[in-house]
Amino acid sequence: MDVQVVEGRFVEVPTADARGMDRRAFGEFTGPQGELASYAVGWTTGTDQHVGRLSVGIGAGNPGGATIHAVVLDNGDGYAFSLIDEPFEQVPEGGPDLTAQQARDHEDLPFMWWVADHAFARDRRAWWLRHWLLQTNCLQTPEVFEMREPVLRVGHGEDGTFHLAGTTAPGSDGKFGHLSHAIDEDHSLLDVLDLEPGQSAVRSHPGAPWTLQL
Repeated sequence: MDVQVVEGRFVEVPTADARGMDRRAFGEFTGPQGELASYAVGWTTGTDQHVGRLSVGIGAGNPGGATIHAVVLDNGDGYAFSLIDEPFEQVPEGGPDLTAQQARDHEDLPFMWWVADHAFARDRRAWWLRHWLLQTNCLQTPEVFEMREPVLRVGHGEDGTFHLAGTTAPGSDGKFGHLSHAIDEDHSLLDVLDLEPGQSAVRSHPGAPWTLQL
């Protein structure tokens, strides 16, 4: 049995001051031996603190069951996890909330980090969080950048840059914007964030399925 990551509910609400959005995504993990875990990831836009949040829980109702909590930090070209005391979310498979020190002492901490790594590798909402955290740029046609056209074509360049275009063909006047902001406006872009460099995907209109082009 392979590792399975199943995306669960997604909650998105404005912050109390209406300056940003609070986003939380939940999911379930099953390991190759049937090990069960739950996780939650989240982030809040429009705040000075540019970090993500993570909770991973195992062993609900069993001795040794626990939930760890961490922040997700920009680590140069990637991200890093750092344990915290403050609970972030309750997850179905979780046990008691652990402080950072209790988590470090827990024998199953390596497994819970393994769950977190798989969640960030396979959950599309975690990809969104990562691009927000790293402030990933993408090259957009002026029409898409100014939201005069919807995104109908997404390409992943050999240099790693994402390219977004609408009905107007890309030219030399492209504009750089944050990929996470484009996803803010169109959540269906989550379906094509796993394009390999050199691949592209197109659709006929917003809401239509994406077609992969090699």
